[in-house]
Amino acid sequence: MRLTPGLLLFAAVITAPVALAAQQTASAPSDQAAVRAVVERYLHGLKFNDVPSLQAAFWPEAKLLFIKRDGTIGQLTQAEWQKGFVANAGKEEEGTLRITAVDITDNAASVKVTETYPKSVYVDYLNLLRVRGEWRIVNKIFTSRPR
Repeated sequence: MRLTPGLLLFAAVITAPVALAAQQTASAPSDQAAVRAVVERYLHGLKFNDVPSLQAAFWPEAKLLFIKRDGTIGQLTQAEWQKGFVANAGKEEEGTLRITAVDITDNAASVKVTETYPKSVYVDYLNLLRVRGEWRIVNKIFTSRPR
């Protein structure tokens, strides 16, 4: 079989995505582990009302966004949100908290978390960035519904 310029171009176009995917997955295991570790720290903070774990997982200026009962967007700073955990510090919450999806591209990641409590289910969408080599949650949007 004779390799023509057109056939070479076709072969390059067909194999480029495979080579690119191989490059991306080469760093994926360490990034996956690092991103999951940050989110697990966050989940520990939720489960045990542990503010230091929450502070370690979140970028200090991270915002939490949600839809209020009146249909408008609500927003909390880290300090406002963390106040709700102080009164129950160390108390274990009933419920199952789990990571349900992880998507990483370069220095950005998105993680979906599902929290199933006795009376409600929360779904969080966490955005993480790798800042100076360290992954941190920089934004959280969430929704909840009665169970």
